[in-house]
Amino acid sequence: MLRRTRTSRGARVGAVVLSLALVAAACGGDDDSSDAEEPAEEPAEEAEEPAEEPAEEPAEEAEEPAEEPAEEPADTAAEEPAEEPASDATTVRWFVGLGTGSQDEQIDRQQALVDDFNSTHDDIQIEVEFVPNETAAQTLATQIAAGNAPDIIGPVGREGSNSFAGQYLDLDPLIESTGYDLSIYPAAQVEAWVDDDGALRGLPFASYPSAIFFNTELFDAAGLPYPPQEYGPDGTAVYGEGTEYEGTWDWAKVEEIGKLMTIDSAGLNATEEGFDKDDTVQWGYIHQWTEPPMAQGTFFGAGKILQDDGTAAIPEQWVEEWNWYHAAKHESGFVPDQTEIDSDLLAGNAFNSGKVAMANTHQWYTCCLFDGDGNAAKFWDLAIVPSYEGNVVSKLHADIFRIHKDTENPDEAFAVLTYFQDDIALDLLTIYGAMPARPDIQADYFAGLDATFDQGVNWNVIVAGGQYPDVPSHESYMPAYLESLTLIEELEGEISGDPTLDVDARAAEIEAQLNEIWAAAEG
Repeated sequence: MLRRTRTSRGARVGAVVLSLALVAAACGGDDDSSDAEEPAEEPAEEAEEPAEEPAEEPAEEAEEPAEEPAEEPADTAAEEPAEEPASDATTVRWFVGLGTGSQDEQIDRQQALVDDFNSTHDDIQIEVEFVPNETAAQTLATQIAAGNAPDIIGPVGREGSNSFAGQYLDLDPLIESTGYDLSIYPAAQVEAWVDDDGALRGLPFASYPSAIFFNTELFDAAGLPYPPQEYGPDGTAVYGEGTEYEGTWDWAKVEEIGKLMTIDSAGLNATEEGFDKDDTVQWGYIHQWTEPPMAQGTFFGAGKILQDDGTAAIPEQWVEEWNWYHAAKHESGFVPDQTEIDSDLLAGNAFNSGKVAMANTHQWYTCCLFDGDGNAAKFWDLAIVPSYEGNVVSKLHADIFRIHKDTENPDEAFAVLTYFQDDIALDLLTIYGAMPARPDIQADYFAGLDATFDQGVNWNVIVAGGQYPDVPSHESYMPAYLESLTLIEELEGEISGDPTLDVDARAAEIEAQLNEIWAAAEG
């Protein structure tokens, strides 16, 4: 349901403390949506009654003569809204819900920030539309088709944006005309948002680099060195320097250490004779919630399926990673398979169970490191992403704000967008549970996380990971995006659940099917 009613202006967001509900919304903010439940005309209908009209205003007319009709105060108020924007003010519409931001816990806090802006600006007024994530894509499509597109859309990640490829404004002319300073962001993160045609259609905002979450208690119990926590000059690092385990911190080392950390009920690890893979009680590693498969393939190197000639070609390094992960689950067993993930022991959130030594996932995973009573898990720290053949990819998730290409007010929309990026960035990022892309406000953000996870987490690992994003992104656009994504996502369940899967053959089949889908879409 579209929601435009103003709330009373509350206190500005202060300390950066994550709640489970808010950050969980960030975890799933890019879900694509389906059937719309609201007619596209509803915003216009709502506009007939000023949203800012206080319900109590008739009481202010109490001095009217007793014989005055009771309805007169309401009529007067309707004709002369107390907070009517100046007639020459430009309205900038902000559409929230295609990504995160439309959870009940987030709406009032965002609305308060909008109210603060509107009360201090006579030239621009923000009108925000909150749409549930599950209906946001259809609602936005309806608005665009009707020539009623909003000015600003977001926050939204690449996956949520892909269904509307071609609908976003190139920001380069506005950046040039206003002199907006891009140097406040890491250059690699700006580059990550440059589209294939060379246009920059979004600015870095909410950043979620990936890292290795590792269980310090399990490593201590095994007497093994912790994974490295600093990237070397070329991104690579050494594991266990000065010990018998010394070697390059790469995915082969993850497998080696992972097997040592995988234990069956008899206490044998996965390298020992007699180890019972089917009776495992502790595992060495998992890709924690990093589907779909193109995301997992990126660990062995960035790439994309859509080629320059418009055909589909799955990167070879992705197929290699898929084979590696399939074998890790079904042959050596140092990664839990789907049955084990769904078991009572791991309960669908494997690393949080305390039974998995290492997990590669994103900074947003702090949302889900709590027990059933809401107590924060304290058994973990962060390590850098392993290399593959000398290269490091800290797969990046990120949310940004977009301006629609058909906006009638590009200058004003850009002014609001940069207000989000600069003036209230930390306020919004707190609401969304996201690490700032801007280095200058990251310390304040992580201070808030330390209030929840006080075991001394090395957050520098997350910050440093932002230097190694996947370019091109694993969430790059594909034709017939939703149909294509659904097809590829089927492979995730097959890798995890089918011990007999021929990964190479299945990858070739998916590639052929994608080419058929894309050819049909062109026709």
